[in-house]
Amino acid sequence: MKFILDFFPILLFFGAYKMGDIYTATAVLMGATVLQTAIIYKMDGKLQTMHKITLVLVLGFGALTLGLHDERFIKWKPTLLYSGLAIALAVAHWFLKKNFLHMLLGTQLQLPHAVWNRLNLSWMLYCIFMASINGYVAAYFSTEDWVNFKLWGYAFPVVFILGQGLYIARYLPKEGADKE
Repeated sequence: MKFILDFFPILLFFGAYKMGDIYTATAVLMGATVLQTAIIYKMDGKLQTMHKITLVLVLGFGALTLGLHDERFIKWKPTLLYSGLAIALAVAHWFLKKNFLHMLLGTQLQLPHAVWNRLNLSWMLYCIFMASINGYVAAYFSTEDWVNFKLWGYAFPVVFILGQGLYIARYLPKEGADKE
């Protein structure tokens, strides 16, 4: 259910673009993101930081796109988001000596310190990759190509998260290991 809810705004954005234009799609994305955020809040009673950041960026860059009638703003939003995440993970890791992933998920997952560090590094690299590829497509391809990339590019996070899950599973306690 959560996966469908996370995918909901991009599907509506894609459909609105195909039936209208980038400005119609941007307005639909803004409305869908507000609705998505409200549903998540109603279901969970709270919002994760990522949902708050996404909402602010979608509304901010969407407003700039619509207000200035300039599609570059909405096209560069993912690059800014991923760049910001990569920088935050790197600063926390190397300067603050903190691991945000461990801080967020450490109560749910018991993993060795070295595994948390590898996960943190892999998320940094993933965010740099996603920022770079979105920036490249936004700068050098047509808006239609970028919109198609946004939809089909969702394969990247799905594959990455599945890979992370398989990696993490190797380090989880084995079923029944404590029951001796």
